Amino acid sequence: MSAIGDLLPEEPDAPRPRAKKAPNAFRTISEVADELHIPQHVLRFWETKFPQIKPLKRGGGRRYYRPDDIQLLRRISDLLYIQGYTIKGVQRLLREGGGQLSDDIPPATPAERAASEAERSEPAPVLPGFEPPASPAPSADDEAAKLRATLERVLEELVALRALLD
Repeated sequence: MSAIGDLLPEEPDAPRPRAKKAPNAFRTISEVADELHIPQHVLRFWETKFPQIKPLKRGGGRRYYRPDDIQLLRRISDLLYIQGYTIKGVQRLLREGGGQLSDDIPPATPAERAASEAERSEPAPVLPGFEPPASPAPSADDEAAKLRATLERVLEELVALRALLD
């Protein structure tokens, strides 16, 4: 085989491995979401709650996070999900720390943890301009009962049609 053939992948359709980014490179929201195991919509929500998170925004609104942004997001995630702080609690810590979160913040107090649990169990806020459905969505049991009734009517019709054919 020629030297050029040695350089080509064995399978022409094989995916090319992604080049690893430098540690100081900017990351897209999807890369940050994957790295931190946090949904993209949560990262966008945190931008509204924590003014210290300021990703660079390019054309089309694409966000590019600096390494410092990612470090702050990682710390916020730890405080919210592991240590049991509320969003207001983390905001207070940021204010007290001059926009920084130290590494030696103690775990949340029992009262803070209870408030955090209550915060997580609250329904999501309704966005301006969003109209919730007029009636609540039918439950799975309601849907199953309707489907069962429809299937029973169809079965009765099929039995009647078969009787006509016999």
